[in-house]
Amino acid sequence: MKEAGIGRREFCVSVATVGGALALHLPGRLLAAPAGKSRVVLVRNVDVLDAYGKPKEAVLEQMMAQALTALTGQRTAREAWQSLLGPGDVVGIKSNEWKYIPTTTQLEHVLKRGVQSAGVPEASIGIDDRGVLKHPIFQRATALVNARPMRAHHWSGVGSLIKNYIMFVPDPPSYHGDSCADLGKLWHLPIVKGKTRLNVLSMLTPQFHGVGPHSFNPKYVWRYHGLLVGVDPVAVDSVGLRIILARRRAHFGDDRPLPVPAHHIQYADTRWHLGTADPAKIELVKLGYAKDLLL
Repeated sequence: MKEAGIGRREFCVSVATVGGALALHLPGRLLAAPAGKSRVVLVRNVDVLDAYGKPKEAVLEQMMAQALTALTGQRTAREAWQSLLGPGDVVGIKSNEWKYIPTTTQLEHVLKRGVQSAGVPEASIGIDDRGVLKHPIFQRATALVNARPMRAHHWSGVGSLIKNYIMFVPDPPSYHGDSCADLGKLWHLPIVKGKTRLNVLSMLTPQFHGVGPHSFNPKYVWRYHGLLVGVDPVAVDSVGLRIILARRRAHFGDDRPLPVPAHHIQYADTRWHLGTADPAKIELVKLGYAKDLLL
């Protein structure tokens, strides 16, 4: 499929770096971002979706390889995964099963194979969303991979990586107050604290607007063809939110705010100290398809 005004061969490979100095805490031998910034990798590929909008697993695999080598500074995807995980880890892949825009089985498969490439046995890998509290792998996990799509959300402004851990509590609605302001608190629960090795925010077909609980309208979904990948969930969510807001400006013709503020991302930084939401402290690496980048 060819998009109007541009061919499949138009790409960009760039690094957008802005000032600031926050330490990037990465496990193993990962490459530290310049000046201690939080590194976020945006990778896009116009060929990742088929004619029906379904992701192509082989293309996703290539995108993840690009993102991980750029994130970690390792030569290969396998070495990148090995810098994140080891054979002794028990790994839970926290997915998201919302029926309209899920994480997708294709992305789950790519992540599972990546974890296995680090030497983690299949028996020590679990994939789940709403059942994580009862899942034996998640109950004894030493490491987590957090993966979900970005979308407009009735209670939190946007469904984000930070919000994806709400299923680690038995009463998720208890976190809905003040537009889910304190979702960052979830990341300090013993079942997840300090375990997240990688965050993958799917920007393949995000939803930029919705009204009401569980709102879905294909009118507000677009093909962005992207993945955002990083260790710092706040930084990744912050970049994803910028893309959503830019798309809203393009669609509505003004700086129309989300129906409820997505301030849980900012508070995850300032209240819960999970990472940085400040664009001045984020090193954004942009790989691949350049049309309508919105950044």
